[in-house]
Amino acid sequence: MRKLFVFAIALCSIAAFTSCKTTKESAYKAAYDQARQEELAGGQTQQSVPEEIAPVASSTKKETVKVDESYRTEKVVLSSGAEGSLKAFSVVCGSFSSKSNADNLRASLIDEGYSAIVVQNPDTGMYRVVCASFDNKAAAAEARAQFKADHPQNSDFQKAWLLYNK
Repeated sequence: MRKLFVFAIALCSIAAFTSCKTTKESAYKAAYDQARQEELAGGQTQQSVPEEIAPVASSTKKETVKVDESYRTEKVVLSSGAEGSLKAFSVVCGSFSSKSNADNLRASLIDEGYSAIVVQNPDTGMYRVVCASFDNKAAAAEARAQFKADHPQNSDFQKAWLLYNK
C-alpha cells in the first residue's frame, strides 16, 4: 500500500511539472520562433545579393612599442648562470622564494633561446629570474618591451620589470 502511495505522488509530481508552461516561457518561445523565421527569410535575400570584397592593403609601417623606463633598485648577486652576465640593468621576468622554481623558469627560458640567469637579493632572500641584462637603461627597457611582445599570452611575463643592480 505504501509503495502504491509513493508511486502515485511521484506520478502526480511528474505530471504537474511537465504539463504546466508559464506564459513567460511561451512568450520567449514565440519571440524566438519569430526571430528565427525572420532570420531565415532575411538570409535568403542576403545570399542572392553578391558582396564585393575589398582588397586588404598591407602596411609597411612598423608598430612602435611604448617603452616604460621605470625600474627598481636592489643589490643582487649571481646565483645561477654565466659569470659576467649580470650587468647594471636587467629584465626580471620572475621572482621566487625558492631557488628550484627560479632554476626551472631559467631552464625554460634557455630552451627558448634566452641567456637567462638567476640572481638573489640577499636582503630579502628572493631569487630573480633575469632574461636579459644591459649596461644602459634604454636597452634594457627596449628588451623588456620586446620580451612582453614575444609572450602576449603569459600574464606573468607581462609583469616583467627592470632591475638596477646597485
